[in-house]
Amino acid sequence: MQELDPLIHAQARLRTITVLDTLRAGDSISFPKLQGLLSMTSGNLATHLRKLEEAEYVKVDKVLEGRSPVTYIALTRTGRTAFEEYKEQLRALLDTV
Repeated sequence: MQELDPLIHAQARLRTITVLDTLRAGDSISFPKLQGLLSMTSGNLATHLRKLEEAEYVKVDKVLEGRSPVTYIALTRTGRTAFEEYKEQLRALLDTV
């Protein structure tokens, strides 16, 4: 049996990926909205997003809207595939119990 992806398996990152997976491919969510949905501090969310971004599981885009900076987060194809594999491995693990 394969080991669950430790990058996704951490609770905060699992919750983050789960929310991002509800978006259609190519869609993104603003940092404040994601933060509110997850009830996480901005520092905690930023730390976990950085790890996911380093693995190329998420894409972080910082843009200016008017004069205000806005950060958008999206699940990449790599991230979506990794999460699908994670869910399959978790189901297989649960089925063996």
